[in-house]
Amino acid sequence: MAQRKPAHEQDAVASVVEDWNRERPELDTAPLEVFARLHRVFLRYQSQISKPMEGHGISMAGFDVLTALRRAGAPYSRTAGELARSGLISSAGVTLRIDRLEKDGLIVRERDPEDRRVVHSRLSEQGIEQIDTLFNEHLENERRMLAGMTPAECRQLAKLLGKLERSVTAAQEADEEEDAEAAGE
Repeated sequence: MAQRKPAHEQDAVASVVEDWNRERPELDTAPLEVFARLHRVFLRYQSQISKPMEGHGISMAGFDVLTALRRAGAPYSRTAGELARSGLISSAGVTLRIDRLEKDGLIVRERDPEDRRVVHSRLSEQGIEQIDTLFNEHLENERRMLAGMTPAECRQLAKLLGKLERSVTAAQEADEEEDAEAAGE
């Protein structure tokens, strides 16, 4: 029998899979190998990615709002609803994020001249400078985290993760349909 590596040298997921294969050899642990690794990478990524934001006194949620406004192009303005639909921002708490960023002088709120009920959040000059600096740091941080992979491997992984996201989304939608049918909708 092969001798086990010391814990600090061991691949944690491989160790878990090995344990399950020993205890329950009839189980196919292939999903665990994918999702356990994905989860472990996400936790480490999340820890590393927040460091530059914290250095600038901005939360990840605030960063998401600032990048959504910057990506909108001049005049770097969106409504709360547009921000919620822009990609990475959940609708819950958008107003709180906007309040904080406005208080910090990074955005300004403006009423729509044609419909006073509509409020736009726009990057201030300080906000543009801050997000441009911070986004450069963000990309450099991500590049550093990917340094162990070749550009071709990064492209391949990006394609595979896109495919994984579509697969997980399809499973989620199927579950939602089943739940709706079970509820008699």
